[in-house]
Amino acid sequence: MNTRVMLFIVMLFLLLPVSTVQAQAANQKSSGVNAPRMAARVKHEFLHAWNNYVRYAWGHDELRPLSQKPHDWYAQSLLMTPVDALDTLVLMGLNQQADRDRQLIDTHLSFDKDIYVKVFEINIRLLGGLLSGYELTGDQRLLALADDLGKRLLPAFNTPTGLPYRYVNLKTGAVRGIVSNPAETGTLILEFGTLSRLTGNPVFYAKAKRALLATFQRRSAIGLVGDGINVLTGQWTGTDSSISGGIDSYYEYQLKCWKLFGDQDCRHMWETSIAAVNKHLADDRHGELWYGHADMYTGKRTATEYGALDAYFPAELALSGELKRAERLQASSYKMWDLHGIEPDVLDYKTMRVLDPEYPLRPEIIESTYYLYQYTHNPYYRSVGRRMFDQVVKYCRTPHGYAALSSVITKQQANAMPSYALAETFKYFYLLFAPAKTLDFHKVIFNTEGHPLQRSIDQRKT
Repeated sequence: MNTRVMLFIVMLFLLLPVSTVQAQAANQKSSGVNAPRMAARVKHEFLHAWNNYVRYAWGHDELRPLSQKPHDWYAQSLLMTPVDALDTLVLMGLNQQADRDRQLIDTHLSFDKDIYVKVFEINIRLLGGLLSGYELTGDQRLLALADDLGKRLLPAFNTPTGLPYRYVNLKTGAVRGIVSNPAETGTLILEFGTLSRLTGNPVFYAKAKRALLATFQRRSAIGLVGDGINVLTGQWTGTDSSISGGIDSYYEYQLKCWKLFGDQDCRHMWETSIAAVNKHLADDRHGELWYGHADMYTGKRTATEYGALDAYFPAELALSGELKRAERLQASSYKMWDLHGIEPDVLDYKTMRVLDPEYPLRPEIIESTYYLYQYTHNPYYRSVGRRMFDQVVKYCRTPHGYAALSSVITKQQANAMPSYALAETFKYFYLLFAPAKTLDFHKVIFNTEGHPLQRSIDQRKT
């Protein structure tokens, strides 16, 4: 065989498609990340948090890691951490721990309690966690608990507007809290809709959709909503508009309602809302994309604030198909994180001055990193994810769990390990590095607490 023929064969071989295994190896090498090893590390650190909860706070809502004391939200425990962490345990393949957790929930969780609870928090953490846990395990007791809880939350919707009260008594159905916000009035339909689908009772979806529509219908002429609303009159009590806390998941649930259920009303709400948000809240400064605050009626900029809660938005942009915008905003989120080696709760992006230095173990920037990796398969996102995980371990790990930070500047730890750290923060880190078979990203929609809910329609049709 002459030299020219040999050279041709070599060149032809180099042009052949790379095998899946080779492609994965190349991906891993280019990012410098050993994904299986990272997944194992995340699981190990999650177990450090979980085992300390079990040791010091078993049967209670949360662990206070610095004092090794349990903490309950209300007068009696509602098993916040066990319910919130259940699907994480299942996804990580921690079957022994998951079975023990389910036994605790099945035998000890009761909602027949004379306590007022915040509808929003109970919905996203407990109702969402029970539904996801049921879909992953088939444990009928979890669905029965979800059905019971959903019925106990229904009295909150008994208002002239359909906007729910903020609090409801689980035993008596008494309600209170007439001043709410779009996040709390509009973040119910994923869980209530899934409950309707699984039980065949349409009342849950109907109530939650009416609340979402009622919020949307009260938007201003330029398409924005404020940060406070009276649920009895429907009048706005706060006119500051943003994508941040108090409003954030209202936008998230418009989009995810469409994606989860194929609801075209939700699609209309999202497409109308995102046009207004991109027009009035997006802020392009020196080539960087941020989202700030504006008056809901005029669109006039009221603050150049962006924070840890806002960092969920790249995930929503990616889910909606605005991938380039998502990547630009994610770059800004990373800049916020890198300012002090871990993100503050609120930043003035105009001056790069920290306005709220806390880091309460929030998951949103990690969530968006996971989404962007799923949509781009760019190894860069795994590389950044590894760096962020290293920093969370460095600054937040304690001998008895994981602690929030009271200041990202001083790295002073706070005596709190919120249940969402186990429901979301560790879960999104794990899924970023775990094998694709762990969870089919395109067959679920995550609620705002990180609980995956099974899509009821073919995602390609949405």
